[in-house]
Amino acid sequence: MTSPLVELHDDRLEPHGVRLYLKRDDLLHRDVPGNKWRKLRHNLAAATEQGHTRLLTFGGAYSNHLRAVAAAGRTFGLTTVGVVRGEEHLPLNDSLAFATARGMHLTYLDRATYRRKTEPAVLAALVDEFGPCFVIPEGGANAHGVRGCAELPGELDVDFDVVCVACGTGTTLAGVAAGLRDGGRALGFAVLRGGFLDEDVRLLQERTFGVARTNWSVDHDFHFGGYARRTPELDEFVADFTARHAVVLDRVYEAKMMYGLLSRVRAGAFAEGTRIVAVLG
Repeated sequence: MTSPLVELHDDRLEPHGVRLYLKRDDLLHRDVPGNKWRKLRHNLAAATEQGHTRLLTFGGAYSNHLRAVAAAGRTFGLTTVGVVRGEEHLPLNDSLAFATARGMHLTYLDRATYRRKTEPAVLAALVDEFGPCFVIPEGGANAHGVRGCAELPGELDVDFDVVCVACGTGTTLAGVAAGLRDGGRALGFAVLRGGFLDEDVRLLQERTFGVARTNWSVDHDFHFGGYARRTPELDEFVADFTARHAVVLDRVYEAKMMYGLLSRVRAGAFAEGTRIVAVLG
């Protein structure tokens, strides 16, 4: 299953001699789009091979990852548990309501405990409560997720110089960069503040492949205040992009990447003739 690759014609690119293609991973699957499917595919296979019937994973209240795991569980006949950061708030927002509608059981961890979610004692307590399960890290940030994302560059049938992705956990960037041919570069746009993603990407590559590559970087300047934060400026950009191209950008991830990318193009960050692929989804 592959997604379309289409060239974006935008008058903001033409003065700089840059060509931009959209990798429409948002069209891969109705409920498990894009990098979510790529990060989950090998995790689902591993869970099935190990005989698990329950998935347990983690995310914030607006997590697209929780949505995707819930949808994947429903599709493949697996029960799902979503461990949500923070306290329960009712009524549920659209993301969590979607997850519960697909059969996901939600449980909550206070923020201090959530920060320790990878510690054996915290995981053991969750397994004791919910029974044997295949644990998928937040955002699919493990070797299975990285390997799934590393398959993306092989689907690109145009010559390109740079692949751009939005970054939450860094898993997509780690995989895409690892899958690039020699000479290609990957650029991630952080959607949350903190500046820690560089180290996370490096560790994900080392744990998956034994070595971290140097063909990638993270741009930390376009998070708009933090994860799931938005501003009138970003909303205006999304509306304008939709009017120009009939593509509705996800405000949590894609909009920040596209805003940042076009800003960098205008600032002359890419040489004339550069061919860029931006991954949506």
